[in-house]
Amino acid sequence: MLFCKIKIFATQSGNSTAFMPLVYQQNINSTTKLGVWHIAEEKDFFLGLVPQQQQITHPRKQLQHLAGRYLLKEMYPDFPYELIRIADTRKPFLENEAYHFSISHCGDYAAVMVSSTLRVGVDVELVTKKVEKIRHKFLSVTELEMITTIENGSARLLRDGLLTATWSIKEALYKWYGDGEIDFIEHLQIESITLNGDSGIARCCVKKHEPVELEVHLLFFNANSIAWVMS
Repeated sequence: MLFCKIKIFATQSGNSTAFMPLVYQQNINSTTKLGVWHIAEEKDFFLGLVPQQQQITHPRKQLQHLAGRYLLKEMYPDFPYELIRIADTRKPFLENEAYHFSISHCGDYAAVMVSSTLRVGVDVELVTKKVEKIRHKFLSVTELEMITTIENGSARLLRDGLLTATWSIKEALYKWYGDGEIDFIEHLQIESITLNGDSGIARCCVKKHEPVELEVHLLFFNANSIAWVMS
């Protein structure tokens, strides 16, 4: 079942009210959920609900970190966020693997994907022209030619959006893989991208060891690109 909605949460703290607009939510299957929202709260709102588990000094990154933990709890009330550990690859995980989860932040948006049965990866990115300058670091010549073909056939999606989407696709694959030591060109390959309005599917292959074929889902909204994968 796929649905988009605006869901506003309000809480009173002294004389102020904090709001959390959940801008996208999808129940992918009975054990897997995806959520994205625009961060509109202050740090103190989250500190009253979830602990800050990492030594983060940058104020914006602190807020993003807390917001991601809060959304885990919002999507799965029994999620044991206090048991989250960080691997050497910087991937957050639960030692008992009661849930597989992936968290992504960009600007004022955060995305979380959680499953009790499947390995998952999610990434959200603000569409930007800056990705043009680094395209050769994560896209092969074949992938760049594919983007040009898609761009020429699309009246709506500009090159910046396509390039940002491919970066988001590979970031989602990287998080799904989770073990680090990945070359984005050699090991994470996009074979095709099929677009349908503001969404799409990328057929990809992870070639770190034995090849693994995966479908990565895409969504464009509010000048952002989000990609997610599961298996």
